[in-house]
Amino acid sequence: MSVSSKVRTHKISAGAKLCVPGTYTQIDAESPAIEAMTDFTRVSVVTIEPSATLASANASMISRGVRLLLVRAENEQLLGLITARDLLGERPLQIAQGRGIKPAELLVSELMVPAGQIDIVHFREVLHTRVIDVLDAMKAQGRQHILVEDIDPGTGDARVRGIFSATQIGRLLGVPVQGFEVASTFAEIEAALVD
Repeated sequence: MSVSSKVRTHKISAGAKLCVPGTYTQIDAESPAIEAMTDFTRVSVVTIEPSATLASANASMISRGVRLLLVRAENEQLLGLITARDLLGERPLQIAQGRGIKPAELLVSELMVPAGQIDIVHFREVLHTRVIDVLDAMKAQGRQHILVEDIDPGTGDARVRGIFSATQIGRLLGVPVQGFEVASTFAEIEAALVD
């Protein structure tokens, strides 16, 4: 019995190069938002326990090249999130001075944004949204990240499916976004969109 195949193969092109991890496909403001989302079904999410110190959280961010960690319980439930701005801002200094300790000794649980205060977008909306719409939502909320939630098809439970990052979107748009200031980040991205 002959098997019919709809996939046609051919010989590799002369001089074909390998893809290099970390290279980005450029998008534009009208591109589907899904192209700018970090999908946790394809990329491991970077997490930390609430009992970890700020020093440990900072080291984890640096080693993984991220500016946000999801704070999780032992059962993988989302407890909150912590950003580089939370770690490096004035608040840790104020709390630490009040206790007579070093800021690096504070715990993640003391500075994280609790899960109940995190704004998300549903994955089904992402499928019908453009990159510019996500940027507008981030700007309106004064945030550099938006989490994406969907329903786990195996369990029926809500889960964090992915994340949008202004820095990542800037890279994909070809805009070198630096620092933690939300206003300047969006100004850089907007300027690139006008060009």
